[in-house]
Amino acid sequence: MQLKTFGAEIYIIDILGLSIIRELGPLLAAILVAGRSGSAMTAQIGIMRVTEELDALSAMGISHSLRLILPKVSALTIVLPLLSAWTSAAALIGGMFSAQTTLDISYQQFFLRLPDAVPLVNVFIGLGKSAVFGLMIALIACHFGFRIKPNTESLGNETTNSVVASITVVIMNDAVFAILFMGVGMP
Repeated sequence: MQLKTFGAEIYIIDILGLSIIRELGPLLAAILVAGRSGSAMTAQIGIMRVTEELDALSAMGISHSLRLILPKVSALTIVLPLLSAWTSAAALIGGMFSAQTTLDISYQQFFLRLPDAVPLVNVFIGLGKSAVFGLMIALIACHFGFRIKPNTESLGNETTNSVVASITVVIMNDAVFAILFMGVGMP
């Protein structure tokens, strides 16, 4: 509504496109995944410690890295960019509806202006950030999972620590990406 005051309501497409595709979509998806899936990964490995399954794997000569860590890390590195794209699409659709109802910007105008307002490199930056976020979340979740001692109190503490550390690392990495790609992809 503030843009309408100055007659600059058409810039809502630029603002929504860049902020959602480049920043908010990947960041929100990563925070949600860190809270939900990161904690589940940590708890799963911790339960394996409590029930002595990790000791059984070691006794059979099965590598923890190849059997437990690699699948989680590769899966989250691949899936988080897909979730980020879904999050960005949903947010852009919501922004499009909001722009139409409050600023009288038609859906057609929104769709036609969006590719000009947001160069394609921003999509790749957002997807790349998401892949790094997924990698970091999975590595942190596995790290804290293996730190769990064989008792239930440690399980709760380390799961909480995992979520806090994952979200903190995601936000710090996002700041680093923002600095590194400051001038890239701006129209």
